[in-house]
Amino acid sequence: MPSLSLTDLVDVVSRAGTPKATKVAEIKNRNAYHPATDFYKALRDGIIEVHRAGKGKKALGSLIGAITDRKKLTNYPPAIDGYKKWWGKKTITWFEPPRETYVHAGVEVSVNPELGLVVNGNRHVVKLYLKADPLSKLRVDLVTVLMDVGLAGKLQPGDVVALLDVRRAKLFVLSAPVGPTKAVVDAELAYVAALWPRV
Repeated sequence: MPSLSLTDLVDVVSRAGTPKATKVAEIKNRNAYHPATDFYKALRDGIIEVHRAGKGKKALGSLIGAITDRKKLTNYPPAIDGYKKWWGKKTITWFEPPRETYVHAGVEVSVNPELGLVVNGNRHVVKLYLKADPLSKLRVDLVTVLMDVGLAGKLQPGDVVALLDVRRAKLFVLSAPVGPTKAVVDAELAYVAALWPRV
C-alpha cells in the first residue's frame, strides 16, 4: 500500500502535470526514511522535549549546543528565535498529541502532529513547519484539514488543529471549508493510487 507523509501529500497536490507524476515517482522510489538524513529532526525533537519536560522558553537555547553541522548552525537559530517569539508570554503545558493514519483509495497518509500544547488553557494540536520557504494558503489548508479529518476520532471537543510557521512565529488554525478540501485530498490520493504501479 502506498504510504505518504503529510509533507509528501502537500508536495503532490501543489504540483500539476508532469511534475506531479515526477513527485509521485520520487516518493515511491526514494530510500527508506533514516533519522540521519532528517535535517530538522534534532530541532523538532528538542522542541518536543522542552515541552514534555515542562522546561521554560530559555531551555530552547540549549538546542544548538551539540550541533556541529554548518547548515544546521545556519538554519536552526532563526527557527529557535521564531519559536521563542511565538511562545512569548503564553502559559504552555504539554499533552501527548494524537496520531493517526488517514486512508483513501488504498493510500495511507500519516497524520502526526509534533506538539500537543495547552496554550493559555486551550488545547492545540500543532504541526511544525520549519523550512525557510513561505507557507502557501494551499499548504496551510491541506495540512489543517487533513489533521482535522484524520484525527477526528482522537480529538477532544474544542481542540484547535494548527500549523505553526516556526521561523515567522505565525500559527495558522483550521479555516478552510473541510468538505471541499477533503474532496481535493481524496481526489489526489486516488491519483496517487492510479499512478503508483506505473512509476
